[in-house]
Amino acid sequence: MAESTGSEPEALRTLYAARLGGEQQARGPLWDVLTRRFFQRYVPKDTTVVEVAAGYCEFINSISARRRIAVDLNPDLPMHAGLGVETVQSSATAMSAIADDTADVVFVSNFFEHLERRAILAALGEIRRILRRGGRLLVLQPNIRYVGPQYWMFFDHITPLDHESFGEALGLAGFRVDTCIPRFLPFTTKGRLPSWSWLVAAYLRVRPAWRIFGQQSFFVAT
Repeated sequence: MAESTGSEPEALRTLYAARLGGEQQARGPLWDVLTRRFFQRYVPKDTTVVEVAAGYCEFINSISARRRIAVDLNPDLPMHAGLGVETVQSSATAMSAIADDTADVVFVSNFFEHLERRAILAALGEIRRILRRGGRLLVLQPNIRYVGPQYWMFFDHITPLDHESFGEALGLAGFRVDTCIPRFLPFTTKGRLPSWSWLVAAYLRVRPAWRIFGQQSFFVAT
């Protein structure tokens, strides 16, 4: 979860605290499992990784890489970044503090639904700019086709996206989709499945369960 178009940093601080503050302790171990058992396979350890709209930095704190950079508008970002993680307080649509061709991998989770369509393409354009040629974009994205009305349970969700429409947006921004898993993770840790670490690890191993409980899509694009 991250910025929406026109969000002010102080408003984001309040929104994060209200929505995620009580879950922060539980979400850390959950993301440790997700990165170790799934996402790490897409991130060689000698690379530079940028997490855009990093929020509470669960992914970037857990992933192993030579250089790790967290980007978010939230002024509390440095408080959440782990040891060795560089922080950039910036909008995803104007990441001027990050040079061209910096990243080997960019990761984005639960973000593009917070933006209007024009801003989605602007953010993807900035991501393409900071990625090295042949670099990977990893996106975890709520899929409205499987989430249904719950997609609108958050006030700052603006644009409805499923795996086909977001795949189209990636193409418009100059990316090639290498992997698309339409149904991967459940929509929220407040959903039908408990978020215990051992259960998350088991869920990742049992791919048929993804087709039952998966409401978020996962993309790998170059």
